[in-house]
Amino acid sequence: MLFPVPDRVRDVRDAVHAFMTERVEPAEPALNAGDREKLLKLRQEAKDEGLWALGHPAELGGGGMPFLDYVYINEVQGRSEWGQLALGTFTLQDSLMLHRYASPRWRERYLAPMVAGEVSPSFAMTEPAYAGSDPTQLRTRAVLDGDHWVISGRKWFTTGAGEAAYTTVMCRTEPEGAPPHRSFSMIVVPTDTPGYEIVRETPVLGLNGGHYEVAYNDVRVPADNLLGPRGHGFVIAQERLGPGRIFHCMRWLGQAQRAFELMCARLGSRVAFGEPLSAKQLMQQHVFDSYTEIQAARMLTLQGAEQIDAGDQARIEIGAIKVVGARMLHNVIDRAIQVHGAAGLTDDTPLSRMYRHAREARIYDGPDEVHIQSTAKRILKKLGREEPA
Repeated sequence: MLFPVPDRVRDVRDAVHAFMTERVEPAEPALNAGDREKLLKLRQEAKDEGLWALGHPAELGGGGMPFLDYVYINEVQGRSEWGQLALGTFTLQDSLMLHRYASPRWRERYLAPMVAGEVSPSFAMTEPAYAGSDPTQLRTRAVLDGDHWVISGRKWFTTGAGEAAYTTVMCRTEPEGAPPHRSFSMIVVPTDTPGYEIVRETPVLGLNGGHYEVAYNDVRVPADNLLGPRGHGFVIAQERLGPGRIFHCMRWLGQAQRAFELMCARLGSRVAFGEPLSAKQLMQQHVFDSYTEIQAARMLTLQGAEQIDAGDQARIEIGAIKVVGARMLHNVIDRAIQVHGAAGLTDDTPLSRMYRHAREARIYDGPDEVHIQSTAKRILKKLGREEPA
């Protein structure tokens, strides 16, 4: 199968690519240093040029772009970690979740402002004391007390909690003995609720990336803050994570392509032992391996996206690309650093920061090992074979 960029998407994809390469990427040093005004300026430019919130539903004030079309946009948007924030798509998974499951009160309070970039959300699932690879161990609990939920526990890696208007909290709401995957619910918690305590921003591989540890000290919220039916937390999470992993993988492709371009430019401009690095066979191996890994990951990702667009959950494809995409991203950036030599270890290029974020990709949204095991089991079941003893 070939997956060429559809003609209907090409113009807007080219415009987003130009926006990323000409404005967002050059602004990265300022954005990394916390220049809020620079980010606000980029956001306004994106809105003025019709590039804002392209994947959000039109009825919420977004661009209304269909899922599969938006997948192609997400690839070029992913060239920089700031792309989502500059183009108003960082909130996409949360707005879709709220749009489908929230009570009218929360839809009215948060949805339009969130799509407009006036407020931001956060999502709390992982806990520091229990293995994130097995979310049925989560211990944050919500108990119904009259017409309020009372939430107690501790979460970490709640991305964006420091600026968020609310956090969607995955917590145990059902009694012991209930089926594990029907024991948890999602509850909307405004971050100004008494008892919601930000403990710290957790540095990740030396970077403060906005990941927070949060304590829930008997936080009381109204009963209608429940997102969807009781006990359906994992069902809603799966609906969120499936397309979300497609978006992750497409953004990883954008990052990898950028690293690949930097690597090739370096090979053509750097001279060692009387000839360009591009003439060295070992350097050519880096080019070949990177090119083939990027192309293979892109084909797998687009295949999964096409199946989701057709209404399939694409569990096998999504599990495969989560692992293959994360490995590909790490490998390509690693080779680009190697080609740059000492310069690749500094912040003179974006590669050092990209490399650290790439390592995160093999852990968040499920570690590689879990996806490998679950995907292999699904393949074996589909083919009608028993697992080997």
